[in-house]
Amino acid sequence: MASPITPSTGLGSGLDIGSIVTALVNADKSAAQTQITNSQATNTLKLSGVGSLKSALTTFQTALTNLNSSTTPQFAGFSATSGTPSTLTATTDNTAVAGSYNITVNALATGSQVASASFAGGASSAIPSGTLTISQNGTNYNVTIPANATLQSTRDAINSTLSSNGISANIVTDSSGSSRLVFGSTTTGLGSDLSVSGIAGLEVDGTQVMPVPPTATSSGTITALAQNASLTISGLTVSSKSNTVTGAVSGLTLNLLSAGAPGVGATSQVTVGTNTTGLQSSIQTFVNAYNSLMTTIGNLSTPTTDSNGNVVPAAFTGDSLPRALISSIRGVLTTPGPGSQLAVLSQLGVGTDPVSGNLNFNATTFNRAMTTDGLSGQVQTLFTGTTANSGSDGVLSRMTAAISSYVQTGGLLDQRTDSLNTQASSLTSQQAALDLHVTNITATLTAKYNAMDLLVGQLKATSTSITSFFSSLDAQKSAS
Repeated sequence: MASPITPSTGLGSGLDIGSIVTALVNADKSAAQTQITNSQATNTLKLSGVGSLKSALTTFQTALTNLNSSTTPQFAGFSATSGTPSTLTATTDNTAVAGSYNITVNALATGSQVASASFAGGASSAIPSGTLTISQNGTNYNVTIPANATLQSTRDAINSTLSSNGISANIVTDSSGSSRLVFGSTTTGLGSDLSVSGIAGLEVDGTQVMPVPPTATSSGTITALAQNASLTISGLTVSSKSNTVTGAVSGLTLNLLSAGAPGVGATSQVTVGTNTTGLQSSIQTFVNAYNSLMTTIGNLSTPTTDSNGNVVPAAFTGDSLPRALISSIRGVLTTPGPGSQLAVLSQLGVGTDPVSGNLNFNATTFNRAMTTDGLSGQVQTLFTGTTANSGSDGVLSRMTAAISSYVQTGGLLDQRTDSLNTQASSLTSQQAALDLHVTNITATLTAKYNAMDLLVGQLKATSTSITSFFSSLDAQKSAS
């Protein structure tokens, strides 16, 4: 805080009152100001450190989530390659077995699409009120149609009510201006045909195919009934309600995309092999994410030395929080996983540097491990866990659990931030109180020294008057 004292020299005493008061005030506030200033600097450093640590943990948590993704598996022990990706693609899980499969897609699974009779008034045609019932696979879905409804508002009511069930509706208008309500479903496979009842003019028998060309009153399924996907795998016939075929080949999921010409089909060769390159890349990503976090924690905990050789403390110097965090994370690395042949990361060439504490990855050890039959399939189990335990026994899930208490809302880092913010507020109050004290004591001392200066001035004036009086007497005496 800047001194409120204005430098001045006493007129009566000739003393530099401003300097005297400044020195006295500074001496009075020095210890308290130093304590507040140092505490504020330390508090700011710790707040910044908590923010940096939380950011680093959030980044690490995101990396773990991405590596543990079920939709884009990063630790698949095997990889599947389709010879004709336009016909089908394939993915594997940790139960796959290396091999080659000749697959012919004869037909794709289709969903139901049905159309109502036509309405000459187009989208604005009046629709009776009531309950529209759309049936599929033995389940009825009801949509309330209010009074004064039109074909367009009916479509909108269906979509807002049934979109979560995969059922939708739209209006198709022909060249004559007549419109039909067309219903569709994302559900595929034999028996998934839609039927519509309850509102006159919108009733559709989903088991009947609409004639070509349709009449104004005809309704029904457009083109064909819903059907299953049909394919052969190494000569064996397979039928599936979905174009995503799981379980036909152990550990292999087929995503059917094209059936080719009718009666001929589309063929693709699918090859399953050990996913050595992909696994190595994913493990290296894990190691890099771990090391990045450990480096941040180390930087936030280790004091440094300035250019003068003075030790500069870090945000968490002497703090137990980062030590507890590191202990929790490293505990996951040393705890055996659920696998039988593969239980610890060191079997894959992942070790800990004894000096830095970071992880290192030995590609030679990893590649040697991948030559062991069945071990590549257990890499996924080690990292992503077993299905029976919902993956909670995998390294990634256990690592996420180890840091969750720190990064979650209201967690340990949020609690530490709240405490530091409270301390910062207290220090601000202490500074305001000290500033007020300085202002008051400055005013008091200035008033006292000014009073002293006035008194000295008066005494000087009196002294001068007396001296002048006696000098005058001496002069008179000498003259006589």
